[in-house]
Amino acid sequence: MKVMEKIKRMSVIQKVLLAIGLVLTVLLLLKIGQVALKKSSSNGFRQAAVAVAVSPVENGLIRDVGLFSGTLIPKSQFVVAPKVSGKLKKLYVNIGDRVTKGQVVAQLDDEEYQQQVAQAEADLKVARANFEEAKSALELAKKDLERAVTLHQKGIYSEAQFDSAQAQYQSQEAKFKVSEAQVANKEAALETARVRLSYTRIIATWESGGNVRYVGERFVDEGALLSVNTPIISIVELQPITAVIYATDKEYFRIQVGQAVAVSSSVFPDKKFHGQVVRVAPLLKETSRQARVEVDIDNEEGQLKPGMFINAEIEFGRRENARIIPFSSLVSRGNTQGVFLADMENKKAIFKPVKIGIIEGERAEVVEPADISGFVVTLGQHLLQDGMGIILPETGPKPEAAKKPGKPSSPTGARR
Repeated sequence: MKVMEKIKRMSVIQKVLLAIGLVLTVLLLLKIGQVALKKSSSNGFRQAAVAVAVSPVENGLIRDVGLFSGTLIPKSQFVVAPKVSGKLKKLYVNIGDRVTKGQVVAQLDDEEYQQQVAQAEADLKVARANFEEAKSALELAKKDLERAVTLHQKGIYSEAQFDSAQAQYQSQEAKFKVSEAQVANKEAALETARVRLSYTRIIATWESGGNVRYVGERFVDEGALLSVNTPIISIVELQPITAVIYATDKEYFRIQVGQAVAVSSSVFPDKKFHGQVVRVAPLLKETSRQARVEVDIDNEEGQLKPGMFINAEIEFGRRENARIIPFSSLVSRGNTQGVFLADMENKKAIFKPVKIGIIEGERAEVVEPADISGFVVTLGQHLLQDGMGIILPETGPKPEAAKKPGKPSSPTGARR
């Protein structure tokens, strides 16, 4: 209250001077605070340090590889079925058995078909006998006609007798042709009966591919009554075997027929199988936006089976002497992608913008700058800013290690 009374007693000039003094004092205090804060922040930035792990920039081979998953199917598959009906008398093969081209795999009861062959043979004999009889009658009619021609020319035969001899010959000639056609018909009937009899021996045959295949499934048992085209067994081709994979539009246009493919399966984790692309679908499915790709795989030992799940690798490109960094070392600062290079002597992190090329698993190729070298920060880099201090592991890598090409070393744990 006393302060307020004193202010009230002041003249206008004194009040103005007092206000100006207060304003100047406030401005001076703000300026001092900003300078102090700036120095404090600057000193704190320089003194801050982050524990990190580092890995050397290496020179070596890196590949551009497409990874796909898929399923194995037989190279080819078909069903063996009878062409005639009958009872299944004998089945010579079963599931998993080896089958060669032209092998008899089943036998139908053929008694009825043998009787049909015997009947056709008998009918053919009758037709041939009729043919011989018609042939003899035709020869006799021919001789009679020749004699009638001679006698008619001498005036011994009348016109009526000559016409009768000529009509008799033509009739015998027609009978001969009919009997000849009957023989051909009976021969065809016999051949048909023999073919139908042969159909009772069911044979597995195919036009292309290897001579050896396998029984995939059995659909009936011995004694079953079968109609025409009733499935008996299925035959599958396993050498080579086919893998079906699906490619998105990103990889689709990079896949070409003839490209080499490395195939692996969890069943054989330590073994790679070799194949090549043999077919690429000309369209992508609307539902999945993927295209079907078929790969033929060498399966000489028969280890791969239809239905197995597989992983496939297709190499699209490679660099023999590329600058390689761990993919985990990449960071973004603003709109710029780069890495933090570790200044091993001054214990500082230097941000370096980079342009990345091929990425293979946990490794990445640096396209620009081409002369990048040294060590990159692989752990703790997300806490760093350009120029910040770093705390290196006690057993940190030696500077010479960055000059030696080889496989990426595992990041060493940081000491806190």
